[in-house]
Amino acid sequence: MTSVSEGVGELRRPLAGVAPGERGATRIADRVVAKIAGQAARERLTDQSPDTARPQATVVVHHDTVHVRLHLELDYPCDIGARCADVRRHVALRVRALVGMEVPEVAVHVERLHLIPAHGVAHGRTR
Repeated sequence: MTSVSEGVGELRRPLAGVAPGERGATRIADRVVAKIAGQAARERLTDQSPDTARPQATVVVHHDTVHVRLHLELDYPCDIGARCADVRRHVALRVRALVGMEVPEVAVHVERLHLIPAHGVAHGRTR
C-alpha cells in the first residue's frame, strides 16, 4: 500500500535554504518599460499646450539594458535641443530607478512643433 501526501507540509517549507539568486527571476515586459518611459517624458513636458499629443515610446530590451525611442511634440518657440536633452536625461533616470535596467540610449524624435503665439500679438489678419 502506498501513502498519498496531502502536500500541506511541502508548501510550508521556508525559503531560507534557497539562495536568493536561485529562487527565480522577475521579467518586466517590453511594453511596461515603454509605458514607464512615456510617462517619464510626460512628467517633463507638463507645460505643453492642450492640443499637443502625448509622448509615445518604443523600447528594445536586451538582458538588463533598455534602448528607448521617444516620439513627441513640442511647443514652439523653445530651445528644442535643451528640451530634448532634459527629457532624455529624465527618462533615463526614471527608467533606471523604476525598472532597474541600464539605459545607454534615449533617442528623441520631435514629430511636430506647435506654434504658440507671443503675448500681446494680435491673432488673425491685421491692417
